This record gives sequence, C-alpha cells and structure tokens, in this order.
Amino acid sequence: MNWSALVRPGFVLAAISLMAVGDASAQEASGKPNFLIIVTDDQGYADLRAYKHHAKDVKTPNMDRLASRGVLFTDAYASAPVCSPSRAGWVTGRHQVRWDPKSSFNCGLSKDDSHVAEIMKKNGYRTARFGKNDYGGSSLHRHNVREYPLNHGFDEFLGCSAHGHDFFLLSKDIQKRTPDPKGHSAVVGPLMHNRGVKEFKDGYLTEIFTDATIDFLKRHRKESFFVTLSYNSVHHLIHQSPERYLDKYGVKEISNYDPNKDGSYAKWFQQYIRLGKITAEEMRRYYLANLNCLDDNIGRVLDSLNEVKLADNTVIIFFSDNGGAPTTGASNLPLAGAKFSLWEGGIRVPFILSRPGDPHADETWNQPVSTLDVLPTCLEAAGIRLPQALDGRPIAKSDESRDLFWRWGKEGYAVRSGDWKLLHNGTVSGRKPTAGIINRKNLTKGARLFNLKQDPGESRDLAKKHPEMTQRLRKLYADWSEEVAGGKQRAN
Repeated sequence: MNWSALVRPGFVLAAISLMAVGDASAQEASGKPNFLIIVTDDQGYADLRAYKHHAKDVKTPNMDRLASRGVLFTDAYASAPVCSPSRAGWVTGRHQVRWDPKSSFNCGLSKDDSHVAEIMKKNGYRTARFGKNDYGGSSLHRHNVREYPLNHGFDEFLGCSAHGHDFFLLSKDIQKRTPDPKGHSAVVGPLMHNRGVKEFKDGYLTEIFTDATIDFLKRHRKESFFVTLSYNSVHHLIHQSPERYLDKYGVKEISNYDPNKDGSYAKWFQQYIRLGKITAEEMRRYYLANLNCLDDNIGRVLDSLNEVKLADNTVIIFFSDNGGAPTTGASNLPLAGAKFSLWEGGIRVPFILSRPGDPHADETWNQPVSTLDVLPTCLEAAGIRLPQALDGRPIAKSDESRDLFWRWGKEGYAVRSGDWKLLHNGTVSGRKPTAGIINRKNLTKGARLFNLKQDPGESRDLAKKHPEMTQRLRKLYADWSEEVAGGKQRAN
C-alpha cells in the first residue's frame, strides 16, 4: 500500500492511493483507509521515551514503535486540562465551550454537532469504541442518552461510561456488595456492553479492552473500520497493575477494595489518589508499572494489525486526553503544572500520527496541533467532506502561526499565538504533587505572558516587559470568547 504523505508547506493530507498487495481484501479494494484512535488517560508529557525530553526512568518500546512509523509532535494540545471536556472536543472537532460556556467538568456532547463516529458510519465504516467513554454530567452510567456510544454512531461498545473504573473489580457480585459502587470518579462492577452490561469475574481492564479490540479487528478485517481504543490507564487507581508488573518495578501489591472491611468505596478510593499511604517515590514506580502494562497492550494491538494484514491500510492517531495528573506519579517535565490547570503541563500532551508508507516517518514536528484536529484529519484522509465551522483542521506540516485558545472555570483562560502564550489565573494543585510536577507557588491573580520557545517551563513572566504582546493576546482571546460563547467570560 502506498500513501501520499502530509506534504510540505501549505498542504494537508493528500488523497490516498492504493496498490494491490497479495490477498487484497474487500475493504482494501474499496480504497478506504482504516482508522485506529488510541487515547491514553492522564499520560505525562515526559512519559513517552520517543521524545528527547523523556523521563530517564520511562520505557515505552511499543509507543516508540508507533512513533518510528509516524510523526511525533512536541507541541500538541488537548482542548481542556481534564478528561470529559477534552474528549467531547476531539470527537466533534469543535471546542466544547461552544455548548458549555462555563467550561466545566460536565460538558456532555453537543446536540447540534456530529460525532466523528456518526460521520464515519454514514460513510460506510464499521465503528467501535472500547474503553473509557466520558463526557461528564448526567450521561454517566446510562444507556439512554446521546452521550452513550451506541447513540452517537458506534456499532459496538465495551467499556465504562464514567471518569474511570476499578481495574480489577468487574463482577456483578462486587457491585451488589458495595454500598456506593458509583460513588466516585472510578466505579466498580460490570462494564457496559452494547445495550446491556458484561461482567468479568477476573481479568485486568487494560487487557480486557485490548482483547476486545483485537477480536473486533479479526471479525471485521474485510470491512473499513473506525475504532477508538480509549484506555483508562494511566488514570488512578494507579497502583492497580498485574503482579508481574509490580514485581518488575519493586512495589508491593495493595489489596483490592473489600466491601466487608473497607465500607465506602469512595472513601477507600480517596486514600490512594494522593500521597500518604503511598510515598512519592512509590507512586512513580506504581505509575511506571501501570504504563508498562499499557505499552505492552498497545504492542499487542499493533501486532494484531500485522497478523490480520491491516497495518498497511490503517491510520493510527495516538494521544493523551490531558496532561499528567499531579498525584499519580506522572512526569510533565520540563513543563510546569499538571492536569486541572492551563499551565503547559495540564494541556500539552503526547501525540503521534502514524500513517503507512509516510515519507516523514520517524520525524518530530514542532508546530502547534490540537486534539481538535483529529476529526478533520481522519475525514480528510478518508476523502469525506469536512463539516463547516470546525475548530480543528487537518494537520499540516506548515502551520506554526495558528492561534489556540482555552477556557477553564470561571476566570481561567489561555491563548497561544506563535511562540507566545498568555495565561490568566493559572491554578495550581491543592495537593502535594509527585516529583515530575512543577507546582508554581505564591501566585497572584492576573495575566502572565510567556515565550514558550525560550521558556517552555513558564518560569519567566514577560507581561510587564512586553505589554503590547500581552494586550494583543488579550484582544485575541476576547474576540474568540465573543465568537464561541457570546463573551460570557471577559479577558481581564
């Protein structure tokens, strides 16, 4: 199979040309590429070894393998610093503040914008989602809302409609015996499966999602497919990994929740999502064990694509939903901040675009891209007309000058234009973060200006030195805010 590539300045994904290669299947003959979107949860910016800035203790050979056959992006951004709004943004290609001007955790899906799965299904793709399905709000744990995968274009779903799920406790019995099985951001009990539920009396969540994906690839190898594999790794509970991975990193297995002795699941959960029972050094090793398991399972999926002879016709896009979380042991170095903040560590994410036969394979590109670009990039590659008024755009080689915007909470906002970034009321973690998180302290309210090329760690505020740039970015944000949400948040 032969691809035209992302070409040089000013061009986007060109049309795909196919050459018949031994035992061509029906879907190959159709000329349509397949798509596999792999989303990790709270992965740190430094926790991908393919990057030059990688943490010294991290090993991700399978993610690196993916990067070696594609393009690695250093300046990729999520549209929000937490899971739900970020995920709602990428699946629509529209910034989630357009329907959630308060920019909350619980934006839900737009009622007016098409989900990427709806578009792909209408254009003849077999669609599936495996893993975490989280858009926040009242949509959690329910089958009868738009946010549920089968109600916005997916043919198949196995996963959780929640912020997270216990990695091990997947049975009906544990759900019945737990007083609050849905009492926190992570839940216990059976997974949601198509129009019902499916329990697992043993097994590990990352491996279950991988098994389901591989099974789908085998069953639908002769059809064009669009699959999202949305792992909840490396989200808390970060200490939950198969024993062989814990042994590898020298940390002890922590007993699973037991309703008979632990009472409330939410209270038990809270003990392990902060430092205390687990030290900072131990938390990092638990994180690396969890990440190692995740990487191995991504490798299993890549191997499966080769086994069913689909690797040469499958576009893979890989990214994290937001920056590394402050207390999981993730590393966002050299960036400041973490999940929940608009500092670079909260919104800049690992990102790989891997396409078969790409002449730019194994390159690293530095231009700003957004997870909002995933939908238009897929549609462009599939030859599908783009919906009007998208906020994302097909990823291009030459796009350094684009402006990116964020809104978070009542007063927080950020805008990046070229190398410059304006950050207003950047919050910091209220909990003691683990070692890979730079936590800016003693901050006063107001706007801060940074040159990210010179200072990616956002340590030198240049607002007073460059008042004209500060004002220009304020004006950019004010105009954007007026356009997307009627100016419901002022650019102070």
